[in-house]
Amino acid sequence: MTTEEIGDDPDRSEELHKNLARIEELSERLVAAISRKKAPNPDLQAPGQELYTKAASAYVAEFVESPSKVFETQVAYWSKALTHFVEAQKNLMQGSLEPPDDNTPADPRFAGDLWAQHPYFNFIKQQYLISAEAISNAVDGLDDLNETDRRRVRYFTRQIIDMMSPANFLGTNPEALAKAAETNGQSLVDGLENLVRDIEESDGEPMVTLADKKAFEVGANIGSTEGSVVFRNEILELIQYAPTTQTVRETPLLVFPPWINKYYILDLKPKNSLIRWIVDQGYTLFVVSWKNPDASYRDFGMADYVEKGFLTAIDQAKAVTGEKRINVVGYCIGGTALSLTLALLEKRGDRSIGCATFFTTLTDFKDQGEFTVFLTDDFVDAIEAQSNKVGVLENRIMSRTFSFLRSNDLIYGPAIRSYLMGEAPPAFDLLYWNGDGTHLPAAMLMEYLRGLCQQNRFAREGFDLLGETVRVGDIRVPACSVACETDHIAAWKSCYEGFRQMGSNSKTFLLSESGHIAGIVNPPSRNKYGHYTGHGLPAEPEAWKDAATFNEGSWWPTWGRWLEARSGSDTEARVPGTAQSHPILAAAPGTYVKEVVGID
Repeated sequence: MTTEEIGDDPDRSEELHKNLARIEELSERLVAAISRKKAPNPDLQAPGQELYTKAASAYVAEFVESPSKVFETQVAYWSKALTHFVEAQKNLMQGSLEPPDDNTPADPRFAGDLWAQHPYFNFIKQQYLISAEAISNAVDGLDDLNETDRRRVRYFTRQIIDMMSPANFLGTNPEALAKAAETNGQSLVDGLENLVRDIEESDGEPMVTLADKKAFEVGANIGSTEGSVVFRNEILELIQYAPTTQTVRETPLLVFPPWINKYYILDLKPKNSLIRWIVDQGYTLFVVSWKNPDASYRDFGMADYVEKGFLTAIDQAKAVTGEKRINVVGYCIGGTALSLTLALLEKRGDRSIGCATFFTTLTDFKDQGEFTVFLTDDFVDAIEAQSNKVGVLENRIMSRTFSFLRSNDLIYGPAIRSYLMGEAPPAFDLLYWNGDGTHLPAAMLMEYLRGLCQQNRFAREGFDLLGETVRVGDIRVPACSVACETDHIAAWKSCYEGFRQMGSNSKTFLLSESGHIAGIVNPPSRNKYGHYTGHGLPAEPEAWKDAATFNEGSWWPTWGRWLEARSGSDTEARVPGTAQSHPILAAAPGTYVKEVVGID
């Protein structure tokens, strides 16, 4: 519709004027919101200058030593780009509006019909993908870099490539333009409103909202499994869940979630709640809900988490049930700290643990996978300075770091839908949890990054903890490890390598399909992701997988059978708490999980 046609339609003309006025109002709010942005720490925004120097030096060395290789890469790019340009020009000169043959790989960013059918947008897409391939090939071809630097150069190059996708800009996104035209600009007004809202809520930071924050309430429609807080201290609330069976297994089960984000990842909607499933299998279940620390926790270290968190929760679960031994589970960093705790208990001769399960847990940090790019001194030094200054590493920094590991899925894709298309955030429980972040105490964080991630002391010379030096080989209890095949946070091969080094005589390794979250939150009812089971732990993880058996469906029942064999006989179901020593302090999900902790 032309401007004249809009002017002849009073209703559309009035709508357009309202939208223009709304845009002016939103623009004023946008400027005001951006003005509240804190000055960023530049060392946390990009790698140190040394990496740029190394990359440039490697390219120069490549050019000097193998000029033919560099020219070959350039010629291949010029050939593809120019051939495509000529073919597109030829079609236009012949009066054809059909784009030339499109042999570029399938890409979800360009799944819309107009990217394939419209000659202009198809041309832009193809040229972008040809350029992206050439840049990636040039980086991959650099020989004069060690593996860590190569990973970092590849990662940050990919960030630039992804950022420059034509799908990210209104003028080159046909779907966004079409919707703007169809809605008379309303989608753009709605998108600007979404942008302003996000920046206002993030104190000037452009943090895209991933899920509808009004769609969920912890304790109502997520994190709603019935239970009670039976113990509380400065770092945790211990939740005991109400039984759903008349009898339970004799040995209680205690789960330690990560203290990055919140425990209810294991208790989302009832249909995908691992917590509810465990209770329904007939277990007395305890779960730790960690405190979201503020700046007063700056000196809270790994030893504090182990002593006031893990050891205390173990003692309290034993006291509530009257049992001398319990079984335990640790997830992600919760599993890493559980490993430290188990090694410490072995040193002390404490037999409180019957068996242990580790979900996506790293104990050998020789290969940190995709996190390698953030674990060199330039970033770790910056993190140390920032966390020492504030007292904690703020959750927004952690959230941004995790998001950029999957930038198209967690940054650009949501931004396109929210800001260019004007859509409301989806009601998605997993993304809601992802946005409900926690801070990390400065002392603990640096012990984790320096002592475990960088120096790998737990798998090498030993990690000093509460008067003992503990090693992964000190762990002796029967153990099960569940890793995830496409995990980008705790790569399965690294999980396998650390698990293989444990000193337990009985070790079972399970490999779930999918990633760090979806591979674990994988209920049998969905029958979505399968899992691998095998015997023995050969030196090479690929050898284990090649010999393993693939099983359709969730790993939960397989693990359930393993756990049942180590949980004793049946006994009368236990209600939460005890009247005398452990009165009910609050109904699940407790108070810590709902606290909003601001950082000045």
